[in-house]
Amino acid sequence: MPTSLESPGPELDSAFAALGDPVRRALVTRLAHGDATVGELAEPFDVTQQAISHHIGVLRRCGLVEQRREGTRRPCRLRVDRLSLLGTWIDDQRRTWNDRLVALEQHLIDDGADR
Repeated sequence: MPTSLESPGPELDSAFAALGDPVRRALVTRLAHGDATVGELAEPFDVTQQAISHHIGVLRRCGLVEQRREGTRRPCRLRVDRLSLLGTWIDDQRRTWNDRLVALEQHLIDDGADR
């Protein structure tokens, strides 16, 4: 896992970019509750199945969603392992910045005591 000064890497870059779209975030949220076909995923949206297929394609290319064949159905599944990589990176950033803030707070306390 990269340190806080390194870029997160192309795989995380593409996943974060994909999640920048509210429709794709909603699709990920829906798929967190279970597998669904493009038709099922499209139901709550005022967009075409083709638009949802495009969004699913973006999520597939960045590795957050996989799609398989079951006869004539093609259900989509959230790849939780890939999603957890994003969570790990975010947790690492949170930890780094928390440590920095604690160090700054201590520095300010020490600096105030020296005056």
